[in-house]
Amino acid sequence: MTSGGYDPNQYPQGGQQYPQGGGQQYPQQGGGQQYGQQQPQYGQDPYGQQQQPQYGQQPQYGQQPQYGQDPYGQQQQPYPQTGQQYGQQPGYTGPGQPGDLGIRIVARIIDNLIVGIPVAIVAALIGYDNFVGQFIAGLLISLAGIAYFVALETSQGATLGKKIFGLKVLAPGGAAKIDPQTSVKRNLFMLANVIPCVGGLISLGLIIYIMVTISNDPNRQGWHDKFAGGTQVVKTGQ
Repeated sequence: MTSGGYDPNQYPQGGQQYPQGGGQQYPQQGGGQQYGQQQPQYGQDPYGQQQQPQYGQQPQYGQQPQYGQDPYGQQQQPYPQTGQQYGQQPGYTGPGQPGDLGIRIVARIIDNLIVGIPVAIVAALIGYDNFVGQFIAGLLISLAGIAYFVALETSQGATLGKKIFGLKVLAPGGAAKIDPQTSVKRNLFMLANVIPCVGGLISLGLIIYIMVTISNDPNRQGWHDKFAGGTQVVKTGQ
């Protein structure tokens, strides 16, 4: 005891009473976590706030990403379904497969021989060594060829040459039946033979142009097919 009755142990500076023997408990280092307290879960901070996973961070244990979504929350685009069958040309969805250029050329040669031999015999009898004779011969070849192709394409679906290789002519839109008007438009280029002297050369040039357009088209359609509204020569195997 000091003079005046003041005890420094009883009344420390600031008026706060200290426990005797240094009994004040201080929190342990390491964030104030007491012994036996449950550890914070993954993705949650010690203060109870939910942490958002950063890009590149793995999802929580046991959580599976939903279908069509990657683990980082980004929506995945499904692969497009083209519906294209194996062996078909791109863009063609009709029956069979588009006929190859080589087979169609051989079929055309066979058809031209079937039509051309009888017409050549008739033209030889008439005589085509002059202007009138050339016009008549060209007219016979054109009309006979158009009649042959139109008659067989509309009734049988293919000429004799095409039937040998299993080819068939389809109407625009993939219909099996082709009408006479469409078939005439498809074979109208043969009228170039009517022109005297140069009709044969013009007809040959148109045929070459048909072959070029067939080879460059993914559906193997020539310009005469496009002119007829979109006819299609396919190989059906029948």
